[in-house]
Amino acid sequence: MPLASDRAFGIKRGTRTGAERIRAVAIHYEKTGHIVTITIDRPEARNSLDLEHFGQLADSWVRFRDDDQAFVAILTGVDDVYCVGADLKTFIPIVTERADKLAAGESTQQVEGSRYAMAHSLVAVLRDGAVLPETGEEFKLYKPVIAAINGICAAGGLEMMWNTDLRVCADTAWFQLAEPRRGLFPGGGSTVHSARQLSWCNAMEVLLLADRIAPARALAMGLVNRIVPRVQVVPEARRLAETICANGPIAVRACKQSAKESTFLPLREALVNEMSFSANVFMSEDAKEGIEAFKEKRAPVWRNR
Repeated sequence: MPLASDRAFGIKRGTRTGAERIRAVAIHYEKTGHIVTITIDRPEARNSLDLEHFGQLADSWVRFRDDDQAFVAILTGVDDVYCVGADLKTFIPIVTERADKLAAGESTQQVEGSRYAMAHSLVAVLRDGAVLPETGEEFKLYKPVIAAINGICAAGGLEMMWNTDLRVCADTAWFQLAEPRRGLFPGGGSTVHSARQLSWCNAMEVLLLADRIAPARALAMGLVNRIVPRVQVVPEARRLAETICANGPIAVRACKQSAKESTFLPLREALVNEMSFSANVFMSEDAKEGIEAFKEKRAPVWRNR
């Protein structure tokens, strides 16, 4: 199938000069079949994100969410960096200088000279409870997201990674929650997600030491699912995505939503909530198709309804 991609507009990645890279769109969105690949392409800034690029990334997630034929997304970077989070030169100064005003509601207001608001940065990193400034709605994404960690994953890049579902890591990559080293607070969810996704002592290792974490250590503490050579990171992520696409998309989304919502609920309420998903999935056309395909010994044809 053809790619739905920025390449269709004449952007040739890998052939641009440094100046051309700065002017070109730095967040690439490509769709092949049911799989979307989103690539952070800002190597001149080590794949850090300023307001414009946070906004572009937020736009990509909305586009992915709203496409009924997009089932799985892969997020990756270029060169030897996955993402190092916010641009310390252009984005962080806005936060430090206007923190009180942003907390008071200014974050949803369009920044002068840009079509984006500071709140787009929270949507970009898939933070729970993030609000889309355009509509005022809470942004929720229950489609699977795979992190293809091609290189350095630090600061806000690591904070964004907590909100992905599967993680493939290059054997040359490393991780670091570096904010405490600079006297900053990792306010993108790390203090919450690390304690829920890892054991307590491993979470504190990430948060309090602020040291680099090698791939083997990341795998041992449960931070990632796979370690592969760098050239195999995206292909391995695609293999995982293709495996997910073989499953019923309604069932997949329901599994993620139920698991996600359970983290906000007491056990009994979470189990009741799970039953509501079970009933809806079993009544879907895809559930009937799955059973018929099994009986007829053929691959199911999912209709996403």
